[in-house]
Amino acid sequence: MSVTLYHHPFSRAAGSVWALEEVGIDYELRWVDMMAGAQKAPEIVALNPMGKLPLLTDGDQVVTEVAAIALYLADRYAYGTLAPRVDDPARATYLRWSFFAPSVIEPGSTAKMYNWEARPGQVGWGTYETMLTAMESAIADRAFILGDTFSMADVVFGGTLRYMLRFNMVEKRPAFAAYVARLDARPALQRADARNAAIAKEHGLGG
Repeated sequence: MSVTLYHHPFSRAAGSVWALEEVGIDYELRWVDMMAGAQKAPEIVALNPMGKLPLLTDGDQVVTEVAAIALYLADRYAYGTLAPRVDDPARATYLRWSFFAPSVIEPGSTAKMYNWEARPGQVGWGTYETMLTAMESAIADRAFILGDTFSMADVVFGGTLRYMLRFNMVEKRPAFAAYVARLDARPALQRADARNAAIAKEHGLGG
């Protein structure tokens, strides 16, 4: 088995399981005991100097960061289906909102939660309200980021939004709730949730 995800169910690697389930390939989950600091072990730091999860290896290739892993998997294993081809105009929208999630939603929501003070023009997420309005525009009046077509952008953008809603880090707008409900209905996401839950139970983790 060439594809391995270094994994802990309470890390961002949980979302990478969804990406793997969507592309439908065989993969191995390699347990990393984050509570014991195993993500800082020399063999992991040699692959990812940040000493963080997720970390995916595909043969000799090493990929880190949630969005990069998801887009890599889509390009390599679901090109033209979960990933629009490079000559497809939809790829622009696909990339735009895929990178909006880690670049804007994550820091913007964290800034709001911890009351970080910054001038809107000096940070990539602007104001919290502008961020929410932009997020809503990505899914307003359509089923998924690309309209009626589900793509890996929904795993990245939608997975981030789903997490933020779960922990009350973004306002629960009706458009957000409806979008996440559509994502929750996907068999691949249900399989990923079940696998993450089973691993958490196996290792005696609550939550």
